[in-house]
Amino acid sequence: MAHVELSLSEAPLPPANLPPASMQAEADPDDSFTRWSATVSQAAEPCLLIDFQMIIAAVSDSCCQLLGLGRPVDVVDRPLLGGELRLLDFTAARAELTEQEIDKIPPLLALASGRLARGLLRVRPNTPAGGADATVDAISTPILEQGLVAGSLTFFAKI
Repeated sequence: MAHVELSLSEAPLPPANLPPASMQAEADPDDSFTRWSATVSQAAEPCLLIDFQMIIAAVSDSCCQLLGLGRPVDVVDRPLLGGELRLLDFTAARAELTEQEIDKIPPLLALASGRLARGLLRVRPNTPAGGADATVDAISTPILEQGLVAGSLTFFAKI
């Protein structure tokens, strides 16, 4: 029988002999978020990066195709909600989600909780041409900057 052991430890702290100013000079507040934005923009996987204000910072081409968003250039710097996507419930009527239900979708839950979030979403593109509904599995993780949640990164898989 296989034996698996898991151990958790504290993150290493910077050396105590470094002055606080030099540690701040090394840390660029936009560094992590900017790198994730560049990575998501070029990713082959369907993924989406939003900032703490729920504005789309980056989206992959495959995510745009999966969710029926058009082109990445058309949705970056636009709000995630109220514009590009209609979030639907899983009833036969496919009614739009209420505000309370929207707060529980993985990208927003990761922002609010600062923890991983996962769930199923049914989405319909909010375009004049409409489009087919898509049911997706969404896995979101918060993106931290200096210990604060700066955004969330979500990966999607079609169901």
